Amino acid sequence: MNNKRPNAIFGKIGRVASEEVILRLTKTKCLPVLLYALEVCPVKVSDTKSLDFVINRLFMKLFNTNVMDTVRFCQDLFGFEFPSVLVVKRKAKFVDKFEQFTRNCFAVD
Repeated sequence: MNNKRPNAIFGKIGRVASEEVILRLTKTKCLPVLLYALEVCPVKVSDTKSLDFVINRLFMKLFNTNVMDTVRFCQDLFGFEFPSVLVVKRKAKFVDKFEQFTRNCFAVD
């Protein structure tokens, strides 16, 4: 897994953009790449923890803190969900759509 994506944003725009812009770019550009197709793959807890770590480090770097309470507060304030939570949501949505598809395909008239 490529955990350098959020750092690529810092490399391109540095500290020129606001925290809101950096987080919006991360949410719309980086997270989809990090989470691509994980809803159909078996994912270990260590893998999702790894993705969560990337987000925690992003917030630590962005808000210049190592205090996890501050990091969590900022994540809540900006409505930033952990990748581990997003993977579970995406997997549930995929399973629902797949079950609906199979019911429709194999429905007996």
